[in-house]
Formats: sequence, structure tokens, C-alpha cells
Amino acid sequence: MNSPSSIQHLLDFIDASPSPWHAVQSVEQQLAAYRFVRLDETANWSLRPGGRYYVIRDGSAIIAFVAGQQALADTGFKIIGAHTDSPGLRIKPNAASYLDGHLRLGVEVYGGPILATFADRDLSLAGRISHKNELGQVESRLIQFDQALLRLPNLAIHMNRSVNDDGLKLHKQNELPLILARCTEDQLPQPYFLSLLQQQSGLPLTQILSWDLNVYDTQKGVVWGAENEFYADSQLDNLASCHAAITALLDDAVLEARSTLVCALFDHEEVGSESSKGADGGFLPDILQRIALATATGPQDYARALAQSMLVSADMAHAYQPNFPLAYDPDHKVLINKGPVIKINAGQRYSTESHSAALFAGWCEEAGVPYQKYSHRCDLPCGSTIGPITAAKLGIRSVDVGNPMWAMHSIRESAGVLDHAYMISVMTRFFTG
Repeated sequence: MNSPSSIQHLLDFIDASPSPWHAVQSVEQQLAAYRFVRLDETANWSLRPGGRYYVIRDGSAIIAFVAGQQALADTGFKIIGAHTDSPGLRIKPNAASYLDGHLRLGVEVYGGPILATFADRDLSLAGRISHKNELGQVESRLIQFDQALLRLPNLAIHMNRSVNDDGLKLHKQNELPLILARCTEDQLPQPYFLSLLQQQSGLPLTQILSWDLNVYDTQKGVVWGAENEFYADSQLDNLASCHAAITALLDDAVLEARSTLVCALFDHEEVGSESSKGADGGFLPDILQRIALATATGPQDYARALAQSMLVSADMAHAYQPNFPLAYDPDHKVLINKGPVIKINAGQRYSTESHSAALFAGWCEEAGVPYQKYSHRCDLPCGSTIGPITAAKLGIRSVDVGNPMWAMHSIRESAGVLDHAYMISVMTRFFTG
């Protein structure tokens, strides 16, 4: 049915992006290949029509854009938004501790992961280290341990007889620390851990000041199914949407489009987006306003541009899983490999309304792509996205969409090979239409 090569570029992107900081680095490498120029937020900007630019904020959020060849006030912004972060575990500042001959690393829960899926996996660390350079200035350096460094071993069923009936429940403070090594009492845990960071980063120990370290699964992404119709990897929510958005932006026809095109990939969506680099912060408004100041001609042009702008908020959707039919609204079962999902919620957990839904459906039809509509069960809490936040902050029309997937927020998620190609096609149509 499908060749594994059709999805391999996505899997390679995810496997090269074990933390939000690595995800932005991966995106930046793709942009550089297409001659995008990095802009400094502290500098004055001079933008040319058709110019390709990007801005990175604090290493884990990035906005790429193509300056329009037509007047901004006449075309508005065409924006695709997604997020670089995924639910999981983050290493604490004073992480290392000794207990009964074992060195463990303490973690905090980031977002809403399915904690049980972290047990018995080959885990490791990736993120950034903040350090002083030779001039005494603070810089950051990406770090990744490739080998299986950590583990969360399950308790044997002989000591947890009800686990198959009650499910695996892990106490977040006491039972989530990850085993790193065997050690003796005279080995100080924190210096031992710092020595590992020193060896991996190549930085002098005296220069390491702090870190943001993500726990990730070292298993690579795979295509699976009897006909290679599915794929599995970590962080599909939401690196699959990031990859689709960037791939669409870098299409040759898109790069020649005459409107101002924006791809905004935020951090911190999984914890509420309320930060300087989240969708509820000033990152996107700041960049859009600076584009307007650098290219517009009248004092009202920015407001006029926003009034006819459009946001496609791309985040993964809940595919119907036939083993759990009662988890879904029976009239809104969205299926894997049946096309992108338009997500609708009357309580504005999703930003879609009838007009934006109709626009997205039209782009799907023009691109020859099937589409589906999803509504959550009324008796279950509904998740949310960057869509309502961004639409409210900017006052622009928005639609929430995503590809259907299984096991959202598991350390190992699955989705459909066809759907990823479908999403890229409709995003490309949105940018060029």
C-alpha cells in the first residue's frame, strides 16, 4: 500500500529532535537549505518583498516567514501554528540522589504524559546546558546522550497483583525517579551527574550553570502494519504538525506566493502556553507587528492586515481506536488514513467556527484531500490547542485541525502514513491559495 520511504523524512526529523531545542535546530537546518535569513530581535529589520526570514526565541520557539510581494494590508497574513514541546519528564535542578546503592535522577512531570508508558523503556537525556563562555557571558549548548542512560523498571506483578485490573499507577514524587547507575555511598550523586554532563557537552565543569533536560525514548521511529500504512514514534504530538507546516512552507510554489506567509512553532503548549515563547505570550504579535512596520506604508495597515488574516492551528487529533468504542462520540469517529481532521468544540476549546471550517474543507477539496470532522464526547473534558489563544490575542479567524493518531501523550504514538502527506498537501494549498 505505502512505501516506508514516504514517511521516513518525518521520522528522521522527529528522531533528530528529542527536545524542543533540538526541534528548533532541526527546523533551522531545513530553513538554511532554502536560504532563509535569521533575524535578531534586538536589531533593526529591513525586509524585501519575497524575502525569507526566521526568528528564534530562547532556543525552543521559531517563527519563519516569507515577506509578501503584494501589499500586506491587501493580503493579510497566512499563518500556520503548531508547537515544539511534548508531554514527558524533565530533570530537576538538584536531580541526583543516592538510595540503597542506586543513583537516581529526580524528575518533574511536564504536561500530561501517560506515565505508565515510560516504564521499561530505553530512556536518555537531551536538551540544553546554560554556561559561561570565556568572556563571562551566558550561552546555551545543546546536549544529547545517544545511549540508553536511564530506566524506570516496573514493579514485578508478584508485588503488584492488581496491576492488570487497576492499571499501573506511579507516585509522581516517590516512584518516578529514574535509575542512572549503581554507586557506593562515598560517591556524591550530584558531582557524579555533573561529570556526565561535562563529558557529554565538552564544557568545563566550572562553567556549567544550569540546564533544561528532557527525558526521551531512544527507540527510533518505524513504519508498521501489514501494508506499511502506519508509523510510530515519540512526540508525534506535535512534531508531526511542525514537520508538515515547515514542509509546506518550503514547497517551491509556496516560496513564490505573493502573500505574507508565516509558520509559527511555539514552546510550552503542553503546560498552558503562558510564557514569552508560548502562544499566549508576545512572540507572534511582536513578529507580525515588526513585519508590518518594515513593509507597510500606512498607520492602519497592521490592523487592516490582521482583519483579513487566517490562522491554521495544527495539532494532532484523536483517532478512533476500535478496542475502546465508548471513548468516542459515535457520530464523530475519525479514522486513521482518512484525511485531516477539523476539530470543533462549542466551548471554544478549539477555535473552529463554521466559516473557518468551510474554508479548510474547501482547501482540502482543491488539494484532492479527504477530510473529517471531530467533536469530543460531551461527558469527557476536551483538550485545547494554541488556536483559541492565538485567535483571541490577534483577533483573527482561525481553524483547528490535526491528523488522527492513536495513544496521544504516550511515549510511543502512532498515526497514518497517508494522513501526513494529506496534511502537507492541504497546508500547501492554504499558502498558495
